[in-house]
Order: sequence, then C-alpha cells, then structure tokens
Amino acid sequence: MSLKPSGLSAAARAALLIRLARKETPRGSTSPGRDFSTLPVARDMALVRAAGEQMDIPNPYFRPHEGVAGGHSRIGNREMINFSSYNYLGLNGDPRVTAAAKAAIDQYGVSASASRIASGERPIHAELEAAIAEHYGTESSLGFVSGHATNVSVIGHLLGPRDLILHDALAHNSGLEGMRLSGAKRVAFPHNDWRAAERELAAQRRRHTRALIYIEGHYSMDGDMPDIARFVEMAEAHDAWLMVDEAHSLGVLGATGRGVFEQQGVDPRRVDIWMGTLSKALSGCGGYIAGSAALIDILKHSAPGFVYSVGMAPALAAASLESLRILHAEPWRVTQLQRMATLFRDGARARGFDVGASAGLGIVPVILGSSIKAGRVSATLFDAGINVQPILYPIVPEGGARLRFFLSSEHQEADIAHTLEALSAACA
Repeated sequence: MSLKPSGLSAAARAALLIRLARKETPRGSTSPGRDFSTLPVARDMALVRAAGEQMDIPNPYFRPHEGVAGGHSRIGNREMINFSSYNYLGLNGDPRVTAAAKAAIDQYGVSASASRIASGERPIHAELEAAIAEHYGTESSLGFVSGHATNVSVIGHLLGPRDLILHDALAHNSGLEGMRLSGAKRVAFPHNDWRAAERELAAQRRRHTRALIYIEGHYSMDGDMPDIARFVEMAEAHDAWLMVDEAHSLGVLGATGRGVFEQQGVDPRRVDIWMGTLSKALSGCGGYIAGSAALIDILKHSAPGFVYSVGMAPALAAASLESLRILHAEPWRVTQLQRMATLFRDGARARGFDVGASAGLGIVPVILGSSIKAGRVSATLFDAGINVQPILYPIVPEGGARLRFFLSSEHQEADIAHTLEALSAACA
C-alpha cells in the first residue's frame, strides 16, 4: 500500500490515528530517541496497514514468486498471468543466458570480491562494456553494480553547486537523488514539454558553469516517450549535456529494440550520456553509462559509486552480455513484445479505460483515479489469477492512481483477452 491511506475521509483517518495511538508500548522498548518505530514513516506505514485492514484490501507487495517471473509466474502455488516484472523479452530464464552465468561462476566465482580499481579486472566486464558501447556507437561504456546507484553517483559526481540541472517532472527517484547530492540548481519542467524546457534553459544557462538535461527514453509510470530530437537540438544550442535514462527503453523501443534513438531515428552519438539498467530486458542486475572515452575515463577513476563499490558479479555481467547478443540476433522478441503491448493498450482503451499517453510498446497504465479502487481491483485480479501491482498516492497524484501493466514477449493473445475481460468485470 502507499504511505498515505488516500480515499479515507478525514474522520476515518482521525479514528485510525487514535486507534494506533492507543496501542500499548511494548515492555522493554527503547527510548523514543532510539526507537525506530517513532519515525514519521513508521507511523505512516502503520496507518496505511490499518486502513488496508479496515477496507479489507490485502497488501499486494512482497509476494514471493516461486520460479522465474516473466509473462507468467507461480505465486502461492498458483500459476498466474504476470504483469509485474520487467522481463520484457523473456530472457531471464533462457537456457543460453543461464548457461553463460553458470560458466562465469565456474571461471570467476560468484563475486568480484572488491572494487575493480582495487582488485583488478575480470575480462567479462570489459566484454560487456565493449558490447554496450558498440550498441550505442559510443567510444566507451562503464558498468556499475546498481542501476539506482548509477544515476545517484554519476549525476552527483559530474555536477556541482555552480551548475544547472534541468529535468522532466516525472524523473525517476535515482536521478532526483543524484541531483540532490550534486548541490546543483534543479529546475523541473512539465512532463515531456520540450518547449517549456528550452525556455527554462535559455533563461538560466548563462548563470551556471555547466548544465545537464536529464530525461528518460521510456517513462515507467506512463509508458510514453520524449521527443529526443528536440532535446538533442536544445542541448547543442545551449552548450549543455544531454543524459537519457534508458532503463525501460533498451530492448523495448525501436524496431529491433535498440532503444529510443532507433524508435525516433536519432543519431545516438548526439547524446552525451546514455544511462541504462541491466535488470530489465538484459536479465541481469546493475547499470551502465555509455559515452565518450573522456567521460568514461573520469567515471572509472573517480565516480564514488564505481571506485568505492564492489564490481558487478561476473555471472550477472555474463548474463547481460548474452542477453544483449540474443536481443540483437532475435528481433522477433521485440516485435512480439510491442504487439502484445499495443493489443493490450488498444483493447483497454476500447473498453473505456484511461491508458494515458502510453505508446503501447511495453508499459500500459490503466488509470483508475482512486487509490482505494486501484488496490481493490488489483486484489480482485489477483484472485482471478492475474498479478498486476497498483500504483498509489503519493507515488502518483491521487487522481492518477493506477494499475501498471508491464508486457512481455512471453504474453499471448489469450492472456491479453482474459485479462481485459477480468479487468472489465472487476471495475463493473
């Protein structure tokens, strides 16, 4: 559940707070200054749990999957149609990918054991980075142990208090945390509004030493895209860096899954910093930066999230490398993914559901407008054998509460038809 029980009346929220306040403090509890349960977030969590119990809405989070989670999964000994995993191309669990990971374990063990700068390299890391650089046509790339930490460390390291960061209002938490760490001036522009972004950049650029424009190739809440060409032109005209987060676009956008630059016909070499994650279409874990040799050399020797962190597990690097090779060799997976996403989006829209601005390429939101309704519909669908997570306030505005469907190349037309029928019945 979200950290606010939105949809409850003020009186109902007050009653829940009174009920929580009356709970006895356990014997032997520590003083308030040392008691974690006195933190504001702990009270919010307790309030939400109590609200869920009162409204008979089960907690949809942290359900254990008993096998590979792709287009289908096994949860609680039940086979489910699954829309809550990023296994876009069905490569997590592919025998070739698991074989590559096992071979890397046999050769290198399960861990890099230390940071790469301290302990030395593993050739599998260099192979993966060379393949990513080739994918984008850049001079070099660098792999990080965490996708979230990639944004935090790189943005926080490259920018400083005299600099400017311009970002989409729907920027991911990892990007926002990196911006906060940098100390740079941050300016948000309305979602996908490149005209507003350019006005802000033109007005403020001269006051700052450096400027960064941060956007995403495929927004995970809405499934839509920015106009990359406009942002490229803007960055070049105003002497700014352009950083594109491809976490949800690699393997999803473009005729062969190469990403947003292929989808929109933009030369990838005109983007200064390509960022992405390995945990989605490439079925591993970690993040990467692709760009110029100068950029990568700086990050490799000074970015805190690389220099002071253990290197990516060799098995994960091998799995992602094999996944990237399969992506290039089997574009039919991308075609199937996009076909299923478009089929679902169009089918939901035809039934009167609000799917926002989804491009129908991998992510389709069904916006229900109420956190309570989203929670209840998610629970009803789960009972019907369909796993889809609700996205609730404050992650999105209360009027934007939704179910977020992640499609996969493993989904079939029958899965889509059954889900749409169940969705309509749950919302009737």
